[in-house]
Amino acid sequence: MIAMLRGVIAQRDVSTAIVDVNGVGYLVQLPTTVARELHQGQEALLHISTAVREDAITLYGFTNPEDRSTFEMLREVNGLGPKTALGILGQISRHELHQAICNGEIATLTKIKGLGKKTAERLCLELKNKIPQSFNPTAVKGRVDQADPLPLALAQLGYRKSEIDTAMHDDSVPAMAEAAVGARLQAALRVLARPM
Repeated sequence: MIAMLRGVIAQRDVSTAIVDVNGVGYLVQLPTTVARELHQGQEALLHISTAVREDAITLYGFTNPEDRSTFEMLREVNGLGPKTALGILGQISRHELHQAICNGEIATLTKIKGLGKKTAERLCLELKNKIPQSFNPTAVKGRVDQADPLPLALAQLGYRKSEIDTAMHDDSVPAMAEAAVGARLQAALRVLARPM
């Protein structure tokens, strides 16, 4: 099983590259975002997911192991093939994808070309509990409803769980159904700016 390739890019197009490793050329399928970063003649290190079928061995390449893991996680979804999984990672970052899945953001997911509503719903249903803890909003949300994006936004700004809980339970911060997330974020930041 090939897990990593280090070599020179001998040839590249919009979604594949041939990686020359000591005179052996490996054809690697890539997300378009990765393919755009690679240039003929440059040395590259690609983290590889290998798919073995009766009629073919296919290599899928990524610039970091986390994207490879996300690709492999996507491929576990019923009815989602490697081509679609690559297409997803070529249109949305790993972080944005994990956040959309954790928060059940169907509208965000259906903006991805090739992803319909039913497939987006299946993604959220099947992968919500498989997202690494570091990307999962439940890691900072405590008792707050899992679909609420505000705690994650505060966590990304560097606030601790205790501070987030304080803001979330302050009466001056509107509930999720009462105001847009931007207005709620401003209210929460005003609470957190108060002297403790």
